[in-house]
Amino acid sequence: MRVLLVEDDVDIAGAIRTMLLRRRYAVEIVRDGDAGLDRLLGASFDAAIVDIGVPKRDGFSLCRAARAEAVAIPLLILTARDAVEDRIRGLDAGADDYLVKPFAEEELAARLRALLRRAERPLRGVLEVIGSLSIDSASRTATLADASFDLGSTEFRLLELLARNRGITLSRTQILEKVWDYDFGGPSNIVDVYVSQLRRKFASVEADVSIETVWGVGYKLVATRSKRGRSSR
Repeated sequence: MRVLLVEDDVDIAGAIRTMLLRRRYAVEIVRDGDAGLDRLLGASFDAAIVDIGVPKRDGFSLCRAARAEAVAIPLLILTARDAVEDRIRGLDAGADDYLVKPFAEEELAARLRALLRRAERPLRGVLEVIGSLSIDSASRTATLADASFDLGSTEFRLLELLARNRGITLSRTQILEKVWDYDFGGPSNIVDVYVSQLRRKFASVEADVSIETVWGVGYKLVATRSKRGRSSR
């Protein structure tokens, strides 16, 4: 497996490279965002680890530009910023996951393994869901009220999971295990962040489905009544 590491801190880059080499990854390091984008467009990698604070082109811009050029590999961002707004910005830019510095090497390795496993999963057929929501697992696209969603890969997996369990409340732990593929050791609001992302996209169309919060438990996808008064199936 080939991993591109975009990190300008020599010590951090060296530590991550050593950790990945021990796990038999091939690692290429670049020190700025422009070089990172050039390598993503000019070479073949299985995943990229991108620090947000790199020079020339920051990690947000790098992720956006890579996705605009149809780079589909998993992107994991590293950031010293732990504000929810910064995490949302990274996810909106096209990142699949994020990790806040300082972090444990084992957690970085686990997240990378999870992203790579998901990228290797076999494609499945079209899944019709509730109301006007339909999901095409083969093309990894979703439509709602005749509008296509621009979804990141993690957003898509979350929506797919909720759709396949429509009407069933899933706990945050269940969602973490199914969508992120690892046991998240400690409190985290990452599920809530992604749910908020999807709700904002639902709000942009005349959605007849919604993600409901079941307080103290988790979330479920349910049918609602559309703004035009049309009852959903």
